[in-house]
Amino acid sequence: MDFSFADRSEILQELGQRLRLQRLAQELTQQELAGMAGVAPGTIKKLEGNGTSSLETVVRVVQALGLTDELQALFVLPSQSIAQMEQAEQARQTQRVRAPRRKRP
Repeated sequence: MDFSFADRSEILQELGQRLRLQRLAQELTQQELAGMAGVAPGTIKKLEGNGTSSLETVVRVVQALGLTDELQALFVLPSQSIAQMEQAEQARQTQRVRAPRRKRP
């Protein structure tokens, strides 16, 4: 699924399904995962069903499934070389040039 074209509910549902597939691949029941994550079984059911949960719950489940490394790349700004940063700074400086004010008569 391409998240760029999905609405929020579709993204939540897809993430819940992905976590469900990870759980099944590890041959865990919802109750077993809930115990490992320290949450109620109903919380796992909701998370897998429609993606509804708190961020803390998602992190707990991801940790319990051993997928913490998958979170590493989320929301990281891409690194730039010094040359790219200098180019960006020069571009910003050239864009800030303003026309002189008109003199009032």
